[in-house]
Amino acid sequence: MQALPLTLAALLALPAVAFSQNTAILVEAESGQLGSGLTAVAGTTLTYVRVASNYTGTVPSSTTRVGTLSVTLPTAGDYDLYVRLYVGSGGAEDDSFFYGKGFGVKDVEDADSWTTVNGIYGATGYADPDEVIINGGVENTSVWKWMKLSPADESGVFAVDASSLTQSFQFAGREDGLWIDKFAFAPKGLYFTVNQIENGLPGSSVAPVEYIPEGPHIASGKAKFLGSCHSNNDQDRYFHTYWNAVIPANGGKWGSVERIRDRMVWTDLDAAYHAAKDNGYPFSMHVLVWGSQQPTWISSLSEAEQLAEIREWFEAVAERYPDIDYLQVVNEPIHAKPNNAKTDSGNYINALGGTATDGTHPWIVGAFRLAKEYFPDTPLMINEYNIIGNDVNTDEYISMVNELKNEGLIDAIGVQGHAFETVYYTVANMKRNLDRLAATGLPIIITEMDIDGDEGLPDAQSDAVQLAEMQEIFPMFWEHPSVIGVVMWGYRVGMWRSPTDAYLTDDYSNERPALRWMRQYVQSEPWLGQFDTEYNWSDSGDWLGGSVYIGYQPWIYADGRWIWVFDELYTGNGLWGFVYDTQQGGTSVAPDAWMGYDVTGNWAATGDWLGSVYIAYAPWVWTDLGWMYIDETGSLDLGAWAWIPR
Repeated sequence: MQALPLTLAALLALPAVAFSQNTAILVEAESGQLGSGLTAVAGTTLTYVRVASNYTGTVPSSTTRVGTLSVTLPTAGDYDLYVRLYVGSGGAEDDSFFYGKGFGVKDVEDADSWTTVNGIYGATGYADPDEVIINGGVENTSVWKWMKLSPADESGVFAVDASSLTQSFQFAGREDGLWIDKFAFAPKGLYFTVNQIENGLPGSSVAPVEYIPEGPHIASGKAKFLGSCHSNNDQDRYFHTYWNAVIPANGGKWGSVERIRDRMVWTDLDAAYHAAKDNGYPFSMHVLVWGSQQPTWISSLSEAEQLAEIREWFEAVAERYPDIDYLQVVNEPIHAKPNNAKTDSGNYINALGGTATDGTHPWIVGAFRLAKEYFPDTPLMINEYNIIGNDVNTDEYISMVNELKNEGLIDAIGVQGHAFETVYYTVANMKRNLDRLAATGLPIIITEMDIDGDEGLPDAQSDAVQLAEMQEIFPMFWEHPSVIGVVMWGYRVGMWRSPTDAYLTDDYSNERPALRWMRQYVQSEPWLGQFDTEYNWSDSGDWLGGSVYIGYQPWIYADGRWIWVFDELYTGNGLWGFVYDTQQGGTSVAPDAWMGYDVTGNWAATGDWLGSVYIAYAPWVWTDLGWMYIDETGSLDLGAWAWIPR
């Protein structure tokens, strides 16, 4: 699924400046002078440039890694920089390079002269011909994709005057799985599709229209918090109009902060912390100890040196962030211990106490004891995935929790809640294991929730897949009495599961149906103002024969398929487009018109919009007694009608 790209035809129909000033200048990466550490590789259809060896520095440091290109621009002005590149199967190990800040030859040791491009292996860039290349993107690894490198608010970096139209431009290699085909310079203020930039076609001066959400955040006025991870790769955009809890994405992982020993980079973690504290939101720190994304330099140290470094890490976090609301001390103790075969596991499990054969977990207890020493007043928690759907994992997790609880070392339980955890299990089984965790007496936080669509389906069908899964899974978490909050693991295009259509807003910030349903669901009141709801079921007692299923969004049946109807399609006079199942009995009198369309025999002919739509004044609900008809007097002004989502 692609995120609502503007089409080439639509862009060509928009106003544009003169053709000669409205195209991009392409520069092949291999066309200039390449340092000895760069190699031009001739592929089947193109030639690209790659660096010969990996490098972890923050500046190129050596001219052997630098390529110098010559570019002649058509007119004086300010230009945006684009690149066509390929991120290899190594993902985060294959996704970085440098480019010079502005034209000219740069000092390879001067950090102010270079921009580092990194973290572009997931949902960044565009490949489909009709997609508009803006900051962000939808593509993953192992595909040639175009990226816009110049930030939208940047100006003057690649500017030239009429006397110096020919300029030098430099780039430098960093990871050998990152291949560069070409760069492009386009006049600032223009927008290009992949097809336009590759084929010298004019761009458009009209920006893609972006939806601007108004807020307030979804859980406004609710006892529980509903948050998302926060990062500088666009997951912070419009954050406060949706979420009221913050957790750092990669910014709080030790390997992100101290990739180079004794050199702390706090930028992303600072941003997440202040996003929470400046707005009165709870801040969850992710994470002190984990068996992934740890500094690679620590694995070769002695156990004594490792413990000293772990203490330095804990102390640095405690001093810099004194008001942490929930601290994830250990992440993924079942699936990612800090002694696994990965190069970034840390390999420091023995420094924390090691493992045991008697069912205890010395290294976990050791980590929590250290955390209690440095964070004596901070609620401490553990975090793990694939728990509530798996009974064996739940057993082991409860054992860890109780071991910590016996020493007074733990205050909350984290359950990640990713799509790959919840899609394969029944709600009943997951709720049962949530109940088992709750029986420990500790509160539960859903820490990393996401819900996939289906990237292989058209947009509307993928939306429907995500919506149906959201309607099934989210209420299980939100309504559980021991769950004190839910945190999404990203919500915009660019979040880690964008390739599986898990984002909740598209490239232009349009809300997908699952997000819109979430807001209405969280803000909804008890059904008919008197019956409490749990997991979308309302216990109506004898009134309707038991439990009634409550959905907060309608579906209509059109030309043989179910279609979800958005809020703005509703009308104020009660003529809603819901399906009424004639095979279940009952009576319905169709209106004369529905949304301006004539109705004959309960069917409205909408033409090309939705085809023929069945119209009924009132819905059917599924109860313990089967299908039952609810008349108009069973409605609420708040809109919590008893519809069946199919």
